[in-house]
Amino acid sequence: MQIPEGEFEGYIFDHDGTLSLSMHVHFDGWINAFKKNGGDFEFTRQIAQSYAGIGMHDTVRILNERFDCNMNPGQVVSDQESYFFANLDKVLPYEPVVNFARQCYGKGTPISVASGGIRKTVIKTMEAIGIAEIFEVIITQDDVKNSKPAPDLFLLAAEKMNVRPHKCLVFEDSLLGIEAAKNAGMESFLVTPEDPQ
Repeated sequence: MQIPEGEFEGYIFDHDGTLSLSMHVHFDGWINAFKKNGGDFEFTRQIAQSYAGIGMHDTVRILNERFDCNMNPGQVVSDQESYFFANLDKVLPYEPVVNFARQCYGKGTPISVASGGIRKTVIKTMEAIGIAEIFEVIITQDDVKNSKPAPDLFLLAAEKMNVRPHKCLVFEDSLLGIEAAKNAGMESFLVTPEDPQ
C-alpha cells in the first residue's frame, strides 16, 4: 500500500470497506431486508457501491424513488442491521490499513474514524475485528446532518482530533467518500481491497 507523502498531522479512516472487509455482509443484509419489505428490484454490487458512504436511511429513500417502491426506511435499516449482527463473524480487518492505523496510534499521531454507518453498528464491528481501542475519535452518521459527499463527517473528525482539515489524509474505499474529502479540503487515498464473497 503506497500511502501519499505529505506533512500530514492526522489521519481519518472510513470504516466499511476501508478498515473492515464488511461490504459483502452489508450487501447480503440489504438484499435480505429489501425482500422482507417489498423491495422486489434487482440490487447489484454496482448499485451498492454507488451508494457507499450515504447514510442507510437515505439509501432506502433513494432506492424507493429509483425503483418506485414504498419501503419503510426505519424497518429496512433495522432488518439489515439484524442480519449484519447475526453474521458479524464473517467480517475481517483489512490488514494493510489497520496496520497503518496501529502504527499511527503507537506514535501518538491523531487518528479517527468517519463513517456513514450507524454508530452502534460501526462500534460493534470495530470491536469484532479488534480495533475499537485504538480510536478515540469515532464519527458516524448519527453525529452529522449530511452524508457523504458532504464534508461534514470529515470536518467534524478533524475538529475532534484538533487537526486542521488541510493537514488530514483521508482513507476511503468509495468515490463519494473521496469527493467528501475533497469538499473538506483534505487529501485522500483510495483503498481498493478485495472483499470476501
